[in-house]
Amino acid sequence: MLSECITALRIGNTLSEYRFSCHKSPDIFTLALTLPSMAMMMLMTAPVLSSAAIGPSRLNSSASGSHGLRAGNPFFSRICKSRRGRKLLPVTRVASDRDVKKSSSDDEISNPTDSSSVYEPSTIASSIKYHAEFTPSFSPEHFSLPKAYHATAQSVLDSLIINWNATYDYYDKMNVKQAYYLSMEFLQGRALLNAIGNLELTGKYAEALKQLGYNLETVANQEPDAALGNGGLGRLASCFLDSLATLNYPAWGYGLRYKYGLFKQNITKDGQEEVAENWLEMGNPWEIERKDISHPIKFYGKVVVGSDGKKHWIGGENIKAKAYDVPIPGYKTKTTINLRLWSTTVGSDGFDLDSFNAGEHVKADEAKHNAEKICYVLYPGDDSTEGKILRLKQQYTLCSASLQDIISRFESRAGNSVNWEDFPAKVAVQMNDTHPTLCIPELLRILMDVKGLSWDEAWKITQRTVAYTNHTVLPEALEKWSLDIMEKLLPRHVEIIELIDEQLVNTIIAKYGTVDLEILEEKLKEMRILDNVDLPASIAEQFIKPKEKKEIPESKSSILKKPGKEIPLEPSEVKEEIEIEEEEEIEEEIEEEEEIEEEKGFMQSDPKKPKLIKMANLCVVGGHAVNGVAEIHSEIVKNEVFNSFYEMWPEKFQNKTNGVTPRRWIRFCNPELSDIITKWTGSDDWVLNTEKLSLLKKFADNEELHEEWRAAKRNNKMRVVQLIRERTAYIVSPDSMFDIQVKRIHEYKRQMLNILGIVYRYKKMKEMSKVERMENFVPRVCIFGGKAFATYVQAKRIVKFITDVAFTVNHDSDIGDLLKVVFVPDYNVSVAELLIPASELSQHISTAGMEASGTSNMKFAMNGCIQIGTLDGANVEIREEVGDDNFFLFGAKAHEINDLRLERAQGKFVVDERFEEVKQFVRSGVFGNFNYEELIGSLEGNEGYGRADYFLVGKDFPSYLECQEKVDEAYRDQKKWTKMSIMNTACSSKFSSDRTIHEYASDIWDINPVVLP
Repeated sequence: MLSECITALRIGNTLSEYRFSCHKSPDIFTLALTLPSMAMMMLMTAPVLSSAAIGPSRLNSSASGSHGLRAGNPFFSRICKSRRGRKLLPVTRVASDRDVKKSSSDDEISNPTDSSSVYEPSTIASSIKYHAEFTPSFSPEHFSLPKAYHATAQSVLDSLIINWNATYDYYDKMNVKQAYYLSMEFLQGRALLNAIGNLELTGKYAEALKQLGYNLETVANQEPDAALGNGGLGRLASCFLDSLATLNYPAWGYGLRYKYGLFKQNITKDGQEEVAENWLEMGNPWEIERKDISHPIKFYGKVVVGSDGKKHWIGGENIKAKAYDVPIPGYKTKTTINLRLWSTTVGSDGFDLDSFNAGEHVKADEAKHNAEKICYVLYPGDDSTEGKILRLKQQYTLCSASLQDIISRFESRAGNSVNWEDFPAKVAVQMNDTHPTLCIPELLRILMDVKGLSWDEAWKITQRTVAYTNHTVLPEALEKWSLDIMEKLLPRHVEIIELIDEQLVNTIIAKYGTVDLEILEEKLKEMRILDNVDLPASIAEQFIKPKEKKEIPESKSSILKKPGKEIPLEPSEVKEEIEIEEEEEIEEEIEEEEEIEEEKGFMQSDPKKPKLIKMANLCVVGGHAVNGVAEIHSEIVKNEVFNSFYEMWPEKFQNKTNGVTPRRWIRFCNPELSDIITKWTGSDDWVLNTEKLSLLKKFADNEELHEEWRAAKRNNKMRVVQLIRERTAYIVSPDSMFDIQVKRIHEYKRQMLNILGIVYRYKKMKEMSKVERMENFVPRVCIFGGKAFATYVQAKRIVKFITDVAFTVNHDSDIGDLLKVVFVPDYNVSVAELLIPASELSQHISTAGMEASGTSNMKFAMNGCIQIGTLDGANVEIREEVGDDNFFLFGAKAHEINDLRLERAQGKFVVDERFEEVKQFVRSGVFGNFNYEELIGSLEGNEGYGRADYFLVGKDFPSYLECQEKVDEAYRDQKKWTKMSIMNTACSSKFSSDRTIHEYASDIWDINPVVLP
């Protein structure tokens, strides 16, 4: 091992680079860290980082010079000493066992994060300087901000790697059951502050950077948000990883490494403009490319039966998925789990050298380009066939690479005694929405075609392993893939899906029988995986009726053909001949009708309609559990979306109300409020046990708490004032109410209702004198944020409309600070971490019954923000927890929506005059010359695509305005408002993702916490 370390250093590897190659050999890594001769070798092979190189303003006297570097990395030599002599303890399966009693004995557990000597600011500063010199990503002349960020991140990563390796070494040793969370999105946000926060090193890193001439917040702001997600789906997945690590559950996340993300949003005079994300341009210090881990991925080709009788998928396009790992540290625990992201490429044999030398340069690199573009963009446009194929390739890559990886780990841990019956006892796969649905046929394919299991064996294993989380009730979001496209791209998987569908059809027929074919047809259309596809031949035969010969009218006479000459016919004979010909025509028509009837048969496909694969149905059939993400959503899933499946398999269906991590979403993003909570609850235990937030209730009327609470809120608002000025050039007052709606732009989320309410407010202000305005309206800053999908035209019109209203209102000197409208461009996690702590009113106003859950509403509640909303998604449970008096409710209820749409279609809906007034005001051109007829027109009429106000903006508009009047009234009474704010935080404990993860672990995955020794 010593020679390996010396060799690595002699050929120019820095310690930082060498640690990556030692991931699978932690003993070598530990030895490398403690080599006495390292300092001498470093001196011989590299120049020393001096205070001159860093710059005179960057280091103070206590941290300047190169003594720390000359002695190697003191940060790590101390960590390694603290790890020596540990006594390994047996695995513990109680999460609360993280609180291990401290002891000075070398035989007791020693967590590196508990060692003050290792993590002294001066030691950390030396480690940062070390990485600035020996983990070079930038030129050596200056210690610039980007360089300081990367060196700081590498310093943190060093300590994470030790826990990371220990976590998985222990999981391998104990061979515990592990959960694998597959998601197309992981909206992580910035990693630096979260990592040092979980390691409880925020203060010490702040002091270390101060010694180096920098501010921690300034350095942290150099980090771009990881562009791996878009909205609530990806943010939920990231919260789950944080909770899994914090609660010591054995788990991995799997996703794709998108080079350009969804898109970066710019706001111009024309509205939203999309440009590629650049988050990887400066490198990502938090990821480690596993050069030894890749898996083959195949597309196209054909299926053949081999001499062994097995199906073989051959030919086609072959690429490989490469692994990039990101550590996910838990809070106050050594457990550090893994997020593995796949990137796609081909080997060097994919480069066509002959074509290149022939001048066909594009053709030469075509295979590599086709492979790499799979991971270019999250949710590429799918209006074209090419776009659909690319999305399907993304989904299959995620599923295939992840399952191959999971199976490889299962086999490795099993050693020479692989028993596939044990697979579900060691592996739990959770599909986050329908994007990873192909896990089901892919796992079956691997088990049957590669591992040699029978259909029955593979099917039982797959069903016991896989589970599905539903995130939507919108029909367009329940994915349906073209059968033709999938058959070309994944021919073997279509065969497997057809077998699953045939098995399902037999189950449906067995349950509902064949007596009432109308009911059976209804159930088959609803439940089948294959849509508009003929029944399997073996089943269709059951519904073929025997032909019943239809009677043919008897002829009045018959003609006897006589041999010989033709005899001229008499007139009466001519008449009989004509009648016979007519009878023959009738018989031919009857035979044709019988053939047509036979062709149509029962449940035959319509050639005019596309043949589809319903992915959500495949998820329900192929997994052992289906869960919604809020109580009302889960009821809709059971009673509407999958009602027939629920009738057949009620035991599969569960509710798992979403949650968010209180670490990132209170503790780290709102430190001032966190300190207040800790002070008034008596400890910081609430960060892990959010039930203790309820202790705030007894102080809800305390004036001292009120003063501290309002001061913290104002300080957070000041940061947002600066953000708005930097991003939009608008200047807003921190004395105004901050009214915020930040989420993906979609018609059902009803940003349109919000902005029309603002327009109405503005119109009424313009009709009043200055004194009347001040008397009737509370000053507000109305803040929007969110991205509209590039191909969602109506959503982009909404963005344009909001920005036009903002321009008009914000430049109206009559209104001044009484009303401001702001659209914050490129909304992401880092922006949310500023906006949410500063929020006073947040809007969650989706059409009732259409939002699955939402998670931003939970973040706002935790941060003491009062909500205005409908009874939709998690709003229902938030209102139940915080109390009716602390939530502003308006709008139609979920069970009323269908009747209201029917009423509209029948022409019975009466539009409120205020709604007509505001539409007319928009059409007057007060907000510019842009033609908003398509946007406003969607709110009018009684029927038709893009018409008839499907999302009930007009219906809820009067109720919304009246509710906003109540908001103004409450805000005027700051004592009452502050108490409402405190109660929202005090009653938000249910919405911790820790609670959600405990429920998944217990009810679906059947895994237990594993605390490292």
